[in-house]
Amino acid sequence: MALSDRIRILLIKRGNISEAELARRLNISPQNLNNKMKRDNFTEKDLQEIAAALDCTFTISFKLNDTGEEV
Repeated sequence: MALSDRIRILLIKRGNISEAELARRLNISPQNLNNKMKRDNFTEKDLQEIAAALDCTFTISFKLNDTGEEV
């Protein structure tokens, strides 16, 4: 699932927060956020800021398919 789709799900789960409201919380323009969502182009910093704005924890991990081990 694309990151932008996951963010949209979080917006719904957090009380139907609009993308414009998320942009306000991130102190960026709604157009800038909309462009990132369209391109599905986020930096790790962007994702950490989005998580903080939506009271979530953002984690990155790799999971080995053969053993299930997370690195």
